[in-house]
Amino acid sequence: MESVNTKALSGLQTGEQGQVVRITAKGPVRRRILEMGITPGTEIRVTGTAPLGDPLKVSVKGYHLSLRKKEAACIFVEVV
Repeated sequence: MESVNTKALSGLQTGEQGQVVRITAKGPVRRRILEMGITPGTEIRVTGTAPLGDPLKVSVKGYHLSLRKKEAACIFVEVV
């Protein structure tokens, strides 16, 4: 059973953070996400968005990444 505070990373606003609970992506996209260090249990924070909302800027494990909204929609977090 998932918490009511669980939502897709793409649904978080700038400044919000959460703990990764599930990654639904498949194939190469899933592998790329995992290789970037975004794994279940990892804390992740949305630090900004591009002017048109895509990509998202996130901070994970002390470094900054940019993720497409489509990729971020496959990453579910429990909002902290």
